[in-house]
This record gives sequence, C-alpha cells and structure tokens, in this order.
Amino acid sequence: MNHKIPSTNCPCGLIKAPNECCAAIISGQKDALTCEELMRSRYVAFTTANVDYLMRSQHSHTRQPRNKKKIQQWAKSVKWVGLTIIGTKKGLSTDMEGYIEFRALYFEDGQVQMIHENSFFQREKGKWVYVSPKP
Repeated sequence: MNHKIPSTNCPCGLIKAPNECCAAIISGQKDALTCEELMRSRYVAFTTANVDYLMRSQHSHTRQPRNKKKIQQWAKSVKWVGLTIIGTKKGLSTDMEGYIEFRALYFEDGQVQMIHENSFFQREKGKWVYVSPKP
C-alpha cells in the first residue's frame, strides 16, 4: 500500500521536508530520538492511514492488531487539520519514558473534532513506542 506523504512541509507541523522529518522515521530510515519525534511521526501516519507503522510504533503490550482495519477505515474517513504539542515531560534521547500532551484537529462528518491526550511513551527494545493515554 502506498502511504504517500506530501513533499511540502511535514504534516506534523514542523517546517522541514517530510523526508528529513517524519517520513524518515515512518520508513525506518532513522529512529525517533525523542518521544516527541515518535508522537509527530504517529500523527503523520494517521494522516496517511499507515496502520502498519501505527502498530509497529505502539508498545507490544498495548498494541491491538485486531483493530487494525477499524483504525485504518477511521483514519481514511477524516481530514486531518493539524497537530499541536502542548507540552512534554522527559522523553529525551537519554530517557526511558516520557509524556506528551497534544491536540490533533480533524474534520469528521463536516464538523471539526479534536483529540486531546496526555500520552505515555516508553522504550521497548531500545526504541521509543507509544504505550497509552497517561495512566
């Protein structure tokens, strides 16, 4: 499946070309160095309905492969508007866990909707992965 990312600025909101930002992480060319980089790449994966990456970048204990098709259908059914990182706690290259509060806006059924979450990230096998909303 082709998960094409536009060639202008990265959809994650950073003023960088996607191949120098999230596309390189999603494709596996580089690892996310911080949990914020992983968060941003996961947002971009939602905008392209790249559920394979969403599964790969989620902790093995909270990953739900049986929901893969449902997640993909939903991600394709909405129009993503933007991501705002509100704050981070830990999650740097030397940390083992971190937290990110974010807002993601999207259109669904002609209405603007928002996901507002405090996300918990950990390292699994040395790489950052999304675990769950903050416990």
